[in-house]
Amino acid sequence: MNLFTDFASRITKALEEIDIVREKRDELDFSRVAVEPPRDPAHGDVATNAAMVLCKPLGMNPRALGDVIAEKLKQDPEVADVNVAGPGFINIRLSVGYWQKLLKSVIEQGEDYGRLTIGQGRKVNVEYVSANPTGPMHVGHCRGAVVGDALANLLAFAGFDVTKEYYINDAGSQITVLARSAYLRYREALGEEIGEIPAGLYPGDYLVPVGVALREEFGTKLLGMPEEEWMPLVKDRTIDAMMAMIRSDLEALNVRHDVFYSERTLHANNAATILSAINDLTFKGHVYRGALPPPKGQLPEDWEDREQTLFRSTEVGDDIDRPLIKSDGSYTYFAADVAYFKDKFDRGFSEMIYILGADHGGYVKRLEAVCRAVSEGKAKLTVLLCQLVKLFRDGEPVKMSKRSGDFVTLREVVDEVGRDPVRFMMLYRKSSEPLDFDFAKVTEQSKDNPVFYVQYAHARCTSVFRQAEEAFPGIGRNPQELAAAVELISDPSELQLIAKLAEYPRLIEQASTSQEPHRLAFYLYDVASTFHAHWNKGKDQSELRFVNDKNRESTLARLGLVHAVASVLKSGLTITGTDAPSEMR
Repeated sequence: MNLFTDFASRITKALEEIDIVREKRDELDFSRVAVEPPRDPAHGDVATNAAMVLCKPLGMNPRALGDVIAEKLKQDPEVADVNVAGPGFINIRLSVGYWQKLLKSVIEQGEDYGRLTIGQGRKVNVEYVSANPTGPMHVGHCRGAVVGDALANLLAFAGFDVTKEYYINDAGSQITVLARSAYLRYREALGEEIGEIPAGLYPGDYLVPVGVALREEFGTKLLGMPEEEWMPLVKDRTIDAMMAMIRSDLEALNVRHDVFYSERTLHANNAATILSAINDLTFKGHVYRGALPPPKGQLPEDWEDREQTLFRSTEVGDDIDRPLIKSDGSYTYFAADVAYFKDKFDRGFSEMIYILGADHGGYVKRLEAVCRAVSEGKAKLTVLLCQLVKLFRDGEPVKMSKRSGDFVTLREVVDEVGRDPVRFMMLYRKSSEPLDFDFAKVTEQSKDNPVFYVQYAHARCTSVFRQAEEAFPGIGRNPQELAAAVELISDPSELQLIAKLAEYPRLIEQASTSQEPHRLAFYLYDVASTFHAHWNKGKDQSELRFVNDKNRESTLARLGLVHAVASVLKSGLTITGTDAPSEMR
């Protein structure tokens, strides 16, 4: 049961019962009518702008139209009061019976409450992390991993057919450097003194086990081979080892992808997939031979001062045309990006979402141009950029540098503070804003630590059921029995808690539509705060306590409220990829 969808329907019905509205119905745009919580809860439970957006085409004063609409809404038996405020806002207060009915619906639906069908099964590809397999995941990858994973979960809960994808950048010069770095560690494993790692190679100790594994498999054989022979062997083994480490790091963060797509597959069979994508763009009139003027600032790696095969991307929204094939006949990195997007589109995805680091902002327009050209406007592409995460320990910044090997890995952060604090706090700020992550704050047990506060609320819910079981063995095990007892729920504090739960379906719709999973983390904190506040009232007002060992019916009714709170908290925490614990230690 979606409160706001329900009242949108009721308001529409009330409007259509007004004579002047019926007469001018074809001239009215009801899509502009919003139904939402009022900014100040003291004004009511539901607010609408109907009078303000419809007054002009109806030729009426908004206050006067608001009064007419209000009189119609007052005829609804589940509406307790209606008033018109300001320039014409209509505020509606709901009856206690309505809140009881809504609570019953939450109890009956359990963790499926809030699940939507707005996605209508449309296929969505969410690509996130996609770090180069040149070392372990560091905390810079962590935020994109969590945001992408939570967004994918959110979209699935809203009714989309979601595929979680990781693009393995296992082609290009960085992989050659990786193989040479691993080969150096192989020589070290054979007993050679390698000294300081040469500049340009990856210096991290994470390649030491790779060197040992190469020694165990090949002995000294690789030493007698020229580079062109050992290079592909070392590349394959090293990429496999790096991806095994990356998968393990991601699993520690509760991130699991459905698809791992290798860039090298695009280059297989003489890059047939890339050539096919370029031919497709050529057929559609987006490819030509020409030379590009030198760009301002630092020259990109794929710029050449000679004729090349170019993508006419400026005609589909890009800033400059992009090279696809260099003058020597080799393909550019961008050509692989085109082929990869076309592969996604050919797999039936109508929407593609890329989660990238803030340093990839320059990729947005070119990817959007590729989407328009390849899909001919039939697909939707969204690029979400995640800003940097700054680490602090004991108030001091923690520095990291992947190139030097002196960096904080994702696994180190998870091992130190736990998976749940990492995941929840990575969502507790909009991804487009920088995030400060303090090791001390995310582990303290206080209201100031959002993940603790939310999980503690769920643990409190389960503790109520344990207490009730001691007083009344077997009570609360049947949701239908809980739902049948809601008529005893009527205190304003209880109704306020139900009202907060009523926002959940709307929150899911807004967060999935705007692709902003951080909204869910904020909402869960609000639910927890409202629940804890009601809990504290029970300390002073015995009639509000969840368990009354002298009154089974009162306990049963309030267990229904607690069951509803626990269901919403667990549902939301599951979407964020965080546990809903039954007790806190």
